[in-house]
Amino acid sequence: MPDAPLPPRSPFRLDGRVALVTGAGRGLGFEMAKALALAGATVAINGRNRERLDAAAAAIAQAGGRPVRAMAFDVADSEAGTAAIAALARDERRLDILVNNVGARDRRPLQDFTAEEAARLLATDLVAPMMLARAAAGHMVAHRHGRLITVTSIAGHVANRNDPVYTAAKAGLTGLMRALAVDYAREGITSNAIAPGMFATETNEGLVRDAQFSAFVDIRVPVGRWGRPHEIGAAAVFLASDEASFVNGHVLTVDGGQTVRM
Repeated sequence: MPDAPLPPRSPFRLDGRVALVTGAGRGLGFEMAKALALAGATVAINGRNRERLDAAAAAIAQAGGRPVRAMAFDVADSEAGTAAIAALARDERRLDILVNNVGARDRRPLQDFTAEEAARLLATDLVAPMMLARAAAGHMVAHRHGRLITVTSIAGHVANRNDPVYTAAKAGLTGLMRALAVDYAREGITSNAIAPGMFATETNEGLVRDAQFSAFVDIRVPVGRWGRPHEIGAAAVFLASDEASFVNGHVLTVDGGQTVRM
């Protein structure tokens, strides 16, 4: 028998939902956190720099979003991450959305990496999101509702020269997301990924100013430009929303068509 229809409401609203976005002091993480807050969610933002987080929270409030909580901790510290998630779930009495956004990059040939350097990068880019998802899912199960959103990269699908460890980590995150999609679906928890392409963030500022590289972007990306950071926000809101309740195990690529161009 089909489910009873939901009462009419504005689509893609997140009122009453509680979210944590890691790496949200700036860049794409900030934009996703702002979009979630503007959609009505109670949002906590993570980073290591408390002053930057406070400034980001103030900017989101100024934009009209709900008040944002700043939570400064290193995602690579699994104990700190687990404790922060427990505190957020305790104070808000639930946790509905985790956006695993933090990622570090070290562009070098594999021959230039020591085992310790590779392990350190993988700890931040792959193991940390895994442990945060584990902690978050533990609280989501109690309410039989949750959205695990992993920010991967088009580097998880296509490769460039001299970027092996980051590429491996992002491909691993895609696999993790799919495994969680299978493991937690019966608990009311979906798991999906967002794979951004080339965005004009603070991190990419040098490349944006590089005329030669920007000319490459113009040719390689079908829409003919860099992504604007705010363009990532709607992807996070959609995957976090009730409207996406049957979207599970999916990679939503936001790259202007770069990965489909021959």
